[in-house]
Amino acid sequence: MMLLLLSFGVKAQQAVTGSIENVTPQGSYTPSFVIDGEERAPRNIILMIGDGMGLAHIATAMYANGGELTITNLKTCGFVRTSSATHFITDSAASGTAYATGSKTHNSALGMDVNDNPIANLPEKLCGDGIISGIISTDDLDGATPAAFFAHQPKRYMAAEIWGDLPASKLTFFAAGHAERFAEQSPETRKAVNETFTVVSDLADIPAGAERVGYLPPKARTASVNENRGDFLPATTRYALEFLSHRAVGDKGFFLMVEGARIDKSSHGNDYPAVVRETLDFDKAVEEAVRFAEKDGNTLVIISADHETGALVLGDGNPAEGVMNGAFVSNNHTAIPVPLFAYGPSSREFAGVQENSDVSLKIARLLLGE
Repeated sequence: MMLLLLSFGVKAQQAVTGSIENVTPQGSYTPSFVIDGEERAPRNIILMIGDGMGLAHIATAMYANGGELTITNLKTCGFVRTSSATHFITDSAASGTAYATGSKTHNSALGMDVNDNPIANLPEKLCGDGIISGIISTDDLDGATPAAFFAHQPKRYMAAEIWGDLPASKLTFFAAGHAERFAEQSPETRKAVNETFTVVSDLADIPAGAERVGYLPPKARTASVNENRGDFLPATTRYALEFLSHRAVGDKGFFLMVEGARIDKSSHGNDYPAVVRETLDFDKAVEEAVRFAEKDGNTLVIISADHETGALVLGDGNPAEGVMNGAFVSNNHTAIPVPLFAYGPSSREFAGVQENSDVSLKIARLLLGE
């Protein structure tokens, strides 16, 4: 059924409906909650960003998965306001920058303030204290969210300049799309990146003792679930957690940002089945993070989004059979606050309603002991 709906500041469109029957639920993981909410600073923090993932995206994936997700098994939750410094409806660059730096900025800016002056990101803030950092994304490395954690450019579309910022970054590990994209960069940029990082197209090729690693797989490995992406996001999350935990020195830990980028891209396309499958894939990566935190005992996991995309609403469904229906009111971003879930020491710091920039400031304060 197609309905003509009014839109206020969001692209007007007819409601686009979709349905899914998830015949093979993947299950979920529930931690013990022994460490959850303990009033002490964590050694490590994992920030997981479901790009475009609003409450309805999480809910529809949960119901399609038999009523359970690792995300929704967690007890501490809140909401995040996502507006940028210049727009009620943010873009991914401005919100990514807020999460990365603790400062609101104008739409399209990466690691820059409203006057296009560089702002220190979390990897830069933490490295002086001996804390290492990594980023993972199913987007291209020059995509807005991953780039916000290493680049300083006024426009998110300045791909060559963004890649050019990578060698000077404070990252210890990065993984994103893709080898073919890297090959398009200038010889000077490729040379500088290869001199700074051990760059591989397969995790199995990372040599023992590598200190700084870049994983840029073939394009198919980070493509949409519609193109049979495989387990790139959960598998790389699992690898990165082990790599960073072994590379961390003494009592100094690590920070890792993990992005499920194609929830957003599927929402822009109003592809309801892909939204569900992308959110379920993201939940597998969340499970890897929560399992690590449970075993480690000193890790805080934060799960949220940079904004909501699609103004998704849920229709009727049958969770027992994995059947769900939904409709998109928009094919663009909205200003709907996004949910936040947290697990581990100091998780209660992230309950309630807060700005995306607040999340970043709290992460820095906890890791730096300020």
